[in-house]
Amino acid sequence: MVFFSFCSLSNHIHLVVSVFGGQEKTKISKRIIMGRGKIEIKKIENLNSRQVTFSKRRTGLLKKAKELSVLCDAEVAVIIFSSTGKLYEFSNTSMEHTLSRYSRGLEMDYPQHSSDDLAVEAPDDVNALKNELAKLRVAYLRMLGKDLEDLSLKELQILEDQMSEGILAVKDKKEEVLLEQLKKSKIQEQKALLENEALHKQLDEIRRTCKSPFLEFNPLEKKFLLSSSKAVSTSASEENEHSDTSLHLGLSTEVRRKRKSQKINHTCNDSGSQVASE
Repeated sequence: MVFFSFCSLSNHIHLVVSVFGGQEKTKISKRIIMGRGKIEIKKIENLNSRQVTFSKRRTGLLKKAKELSVLCDAEVAVIIFSSTGKLYEFSNTSMEHTLSRYSRGLEMDYPQHSSDDLAVEAPDDVNALKNELAKLRVAYLRMLGKDLEDLSLKELQILEDQMSEGILAVKDKKEEVLLEQLKKSKIQEQKALLENEALHKQLDEIRRTCKSPFLEFNPLEKKFLLSSSKAVSTSASEENEHSDTSLHLGLSTEVRRKRKSQKINHTCNDSGSQVASE
């Protein structure tokens, strides 16, 4: 009997060949062994799953770093920032010592460029930025209607179209803002009208309910008010009568005076006539 074994990631295939009486019989048996499937490396959209995965993987990473430092006598430092900005770190010696050593290693592996090299490389970027800034300034001045001397007819037409489109966009936005303000003012006006109606209703109810509560619930005060009103009316009538009598007396004295003056004049006339006759 001959045994052949073939192994793959997800299954084992056993090939069995048997020889009996010069006849060969082949039997193939397949045994599937389930294993962990491959995980697609991409961002986990579910927040809870992402946090759980981060916690598990962070713990595993720090554990592996510790094992590496112990097994291989290596200086290991791990810095992890979560999506929320929380810091996790591990260092078998000291984080400051490891970082300073890392900085020194960078300086040795990647020496800084000389000032001449930097001076040669810098002007290219600076000149590009200056040119871009100059173009933006020219475009800004032309949008304001300035610096138009060097433009051709076609360029002027293009500039006019751009300005027309900009003006139309500004007008549309202005109309939109005005409509929104008008809607808000109408809503406020309706609210004010409703509040005014509600206040009028409350005022009417107060007037109906409080029409004469003082006289109804205070009979003694009611009697006092009635007596005082009667006294006022009697005093007023007495004053009117007194004024009438005084006026009547005044008229009688004037009549008497007139009569006396008439009598005196009559007597004078009689005496004068007697003297004339003598």
